Amino acid sequence: MSLCNDSGLAITRLAPLIRRRKLSPVELTRFLLERIEKLGSGLNAYITITADQAMAQARQAEKEIARGAYRGPLHGIPICLKDLFHTKNLRTTAGSKILRNFVPTENAAVVDRLLEAGAIFLGKTNLHEFAFGATNINPHYGPVHNPWAPDRMSGGSSGGSAAAVTAGLAVASLGTDTGGSIRIPAAACGCVGLKPTYGRVPVHGVIPLSPSLDHVGPICRCVRDAALMLEIIAGEDARDYSSFGPRGACFTDSLGKGLSGLRIGVPRQYFFDRLQPQVRHNVVKAIEILEQNGAEVEEVKLKSMRETARLAGEITVAEALVYHWNWLRKQPQNYGPDVRLRLKEGMEESALTYLLALQMRQVYAQGFTDILSRVDLLAVPTLPVAAPRIEDEEVYIGRGKENVRVALLSLTRPGNLTHLPAITVPCGFTSEGLPSGLQLIGRKMDEATVLRAAYGYEQLTSWHEMFPPDPIKEHRPGQRSGRSLSS
Repeated sequence: MSLCNDSGLAITRLAPLIRRRKLSPVELTRFLLERIEKLGSGLNAYITITADQAMAQARQAEKEIARGAYRGPLHGIPICLKDLFHTKNLRTTAGSKILRNFVPTENAAVVDRLLEAGAIFLGKTNLHEFAFGATNINPHYGPVHNPWAPDRMSGGSSGGSAAAVTAGLAVASLGTDTGGSIRIPAAACGCVGLKPTYGRVPVHGVIPLSPSLDHVGPICRCVRDAALMLEIIAGEDARDYSSFGPRGACFTDSLGKGLSGLRIGVPRQYFFDRLQPQVRHNVVKAIEILEQNGAEVEEVKLKSMRETARLAGEITVAEALVYHWNWLRKQPQNYGPDVRLRLKEGMEESALTYLLALQMRQVYAQGFTDILSRVDLLAVPTLPVAAPRIEDEEVYIGRGKENVRVALLSLTRPGNLTHLPAITVPCGFTSEGLPSGLQLIGRKMDEATVLRAAYGYEQLTSWHEMFPPDPIKEHRPGQRSGRSLSS
């Protein structure tokens, strides 16, 4: 089976073969489980592997399809989940020591939707502890290694999901994004990551970080796959007061409309101020391709962008403390050092600071809304740097240094503060063979245009068709198998 030689491991290519019974879900699932067994320890992408359950689901899917009960493009497709989503009868650790034995009694809303669509679950992926970080260096389960260079970070917090998809250890995944945690690892690992409009996808049953900033979205091989995943998971859930929008919305119909006529704004200030030269080159080239193929590109200005780090930090830590308060007082030693420090620092923050940050967030978001009344999209880098080395605490940008976490979060936080949809697509590689990401930010509830532009760019390039070389191949036994996701 040679599915990993190009972009063959994509829903877009696999689903028609499965539907026509040219490819067996059992064969595909076994192939991926064998890759996880052979290569997974070199990346450390998974916390829990559910091999027995996955094979049972694959056999069931095969029987259903054989009798003509095909459910749609995810039927028989093996995917993984960031270990932040509640899964019935299967432990959900949040990458933490505190929840290492937590077994939910029900599924997250989006997990049920994926099961209804016929998806197969391979396991739960590694993440930054409680999703509270951007590096995916986890003190309890180890760091996730970048598939393009195992000495490099995957980015976080959904690093295990992005590494698994990029390396062909799953066809697709779901992640969460509070300050960039879908887009950061997708850009660092060279795949597609979509953060939908806030509330477009329900977060019921997802362990929270900062409820007013948390988003759920897909991590995939290509843009069409992201659109297909969004069609399944989007829509209101009665148990989630923040969710809205209809179920069953179509996001694939507009993909083929091309770039012609799209108005794209490029905010040079802030987003392009501090970039590694090769990252800048790749992103500028990507924007040139958009313009050369029909998009109308113009420079725009956004105010007070440097306030984003402070506002996002103040909101995130204040809301995180609500969830963590009892554990932080009773068992602080069970947190990793970085998360414990961040939470304890937040205990000194006043309610007034938090409320003022929320107020300023609205003012700041209005600035984006005003700009997006004149253009359809914003095009910016996803990350200012290529994936840093795992041991790095600082990263060079030009002649200066910057804290790694600050650098990784700097260009993605605006999408969370504004609640606007944003996607990252691979747009080139550095001389060291590390991916760069182009980020497109759109209007509220206008994922269709975001996906259209991303797909239009993707069809003009081949970055999404590139697979990394196989990572380190030593196998470390002991990853725990799970039980059923459904009753």
